[in-house]
Amino acid sequence: MGLAVVCGAAGAVGQFARAHEATAVEAPEHAVGPAGDTKLDLPVRPTVPVTLTVYEDPRSPQSRAFAERYAATFSHLLASGQLQINYRLVTQSDKQYGGSGAQEAAAAAACAQDQGRFTAFMDQVWQRQPAPADDAFKDRNLLSDLAKKAGKINQDTFRLCVDRGQRKGWVAQSQSDFASGGLGEAPVVQINGRPLPVPTSQLTPGKLTSLVNKEAQHVAAAATP
Repeated sequence: MGLAVVCGAAGAVGQFARAHEATAVEAPEHAVGPAGDTKLDLPVRPTVPVTLTVYEDPRSPQSRAFAERYAATFSHLLASGQLQINYRLVTQSDKQYGGSGAQEAAAAAACAQDQGRFTAFMDQVWQRQPAPADDAFKDRNLLSDLAKKAGKINQDTFRLCVDRGQRKGWVAQSQSDFASGGLGEAPVVQINGRPLPVPTSQLTPGKLTSLVNKEAQHVAAAATP
């Protein structure tokens, strides 16, 4: 009887701890953000003057189409050494279609970021994205499979992060900030904090490249004594 009471108490403590991890706002490794605010940006090459902030929703077909269309452009601009990209993951599609797949996928991507594999994981998310009404990303076995395909991810560490919901609070904060900012529908792109034309209808890879080059020249000129 005594052992049963102890085990029951331990189980209750474990459930409480997991519930806390799922709501606590804990940023993944190497996330960045303004001093005093929650670090919501996941940076790629955080050392150059031109910063693109890209808001994407893992469950949004528009976000997937944007990611696929601009992948080569982003790679080229990153290789040029004049651009860094800060990704913001948002989850408005869960409200639109019902379910929790966007939140689960975003939290899993943040867990992958802890191991430096955010981009590789998101590539798998876009490749395996289901139809919008299909809440497939809530399946953690699928998320683990995506992590395996992304490669170079310690599965035990990743699965523990996902199962404990360690990044869910961080994802919720990112979505809350996105909604309160009135930025519209994902994807959204900002350059050094300023909004760019709607990427799904008013922006092209060529125009984006031109805007980045122009901004780099402006920043360089401003920095010249």
